[in-house]
Amino acid sequence: MLKKNLLYLVLVAFVFALDRLTKFLIIKYSEPLGELNISVTSFMNFNLIWNDGIAFGLLSFEDRFFYNMISIIIALITLIIIWFANKSQGIEKISFLMIVGGSFGNLFDRIYYSSVPDFIDININNFHWFIFNVADIFITIGVFLLIILEFIKKKTS
Repeated sequence: MLKKNLLYLVLVAFVFALDRLTKFLIIKYSEPLGELNISVTSFMNFNLIWNDGIAFGLLSFEDRFFYNMISIIIALITLIIIWFANKSQGIEKISFLMIVGGSFGNLFDRIYYSSVPDFIDININNFHWFIFNVADIFITIGVFLLIILEFIKKKTS
């Protein structure tokens, strides 16, 4: 049991550390230039932006009160997700823990920088998707896995 819980903690720490490392590197490389615009492939660029809102820049507010309230709500939701993770097992637990690791990464940024650095810019034929970061990738994968698991549960019952 302890060994299994340690592996789950390692998963959360890995997601958090990978997110922190990528953000650190992006911020470091953007400092001398004041901005960052690196073309990685024909459909992906690294463009650093600072997100004051929640997912994909939604609910961005200039007012610190609203920013702080949203941060507190995100922290509370993360605590609820931790509770769900403790009550679940298997892929469901891993999905929740990926969400927690990503949430910790973005919460760290909200506290440390007062904003979340987003930098992965995917585009197809000049249509640009929202700019996001590694934490967002893990959060999204975790949510999609939970949705798929729900569909599987509904089908088997």
